[in-house]
Amino acid sequence: MLLAGCGSGPDSGSRPGAGESTHAGPQVRPPVAGDPFDYQLGGPYDLPAGVGTVVRDRTAAPAPGAYNICYVNAFQAQPDAVGWWREHHPDLLLRDADHALVVDEDWDEPLLDVRTADRRERLAEVVGGWIDGCADRGYDAVEADNLDSYLRSDGLIGRGEAVAFARLLATRAHRAGLALGQKNAAEMTGLRDRIGFDFAVAEECARYDECDTYAQAYDDAVLVVEYRKQDFTRACRQWGKRLAVLLRDRDLEPAGRPGHVAARCDGS
Repeated sequence: MLLAGCGSGPDSGSRPGAGESTHAGPQVRPPVAGDPFDYQLGGPYDLPAGVGTVVRDRTAAPAPGAYNICYVNAFQAQPDAVGWWREHHPDLLLRDADHALVVDEDWDEPLLDVRTADRRERLAEVVGGWIDGCADRGYDAVEADNLDSYLRSDGLIGRGEAVAFARLLATRAHRAGLALGQKNAAEMTGLRDRIGFDFAVAEECARYDECDTYAQAYDDAVLVVEYRKQDFTRACRQWGKRLAVLLRDRDLEPAGRPGHVAARCDGS
């Protein structure tokens, strides 16, 4: 299950340990494995006591004193940004043989066209600008969403093309001094080193028996988000001593709004 963030419009040998980086450029610092976190894509609010890591949309300000991860919709266009893409980069939206946009129907998000090296380079300039903006605002890392959008491309995009684009984003993030997180797509964890991912954000990995895959690939630097109480309970029981696990409502409502749910394995 993928959950896209809100408000991300166009404006804008042995493996190293969790605190190390092999990338050139500014020091890249992944989140600390197991550090309690909050997932605030629906809108920012004050961090709960004891929470040191937070994920926010790139349009939001980072939380003072926390490890901040900047959400970027890297492989699809936000619904409210489609007009901007049509006006400024119409050929970078994926289209089928009838010239119709190929859309992720679950979120009403057109896919970005990463099929050629030229398009990937141009898209990397757009998305890379957002990544640079995250760094300028004081974020520590980036969560690049919809890595697996090629699976929703009706066969038009190959896995290798998605990987090639992800590598460009990793280079851009590391150049800016930001760690880059793999979002979902457990089947691609084996490509961590090839792409350059530094940690993972895994939605519903307990529900789909994928937490171990992420934990092994990322040395436990994994942020687990569950949306069902039974899956959260299972994640805490099996992984709560190693991974950061969070229960959230699917709409990711900010604290104080109806429907807001946020809980961690320690009861906070």
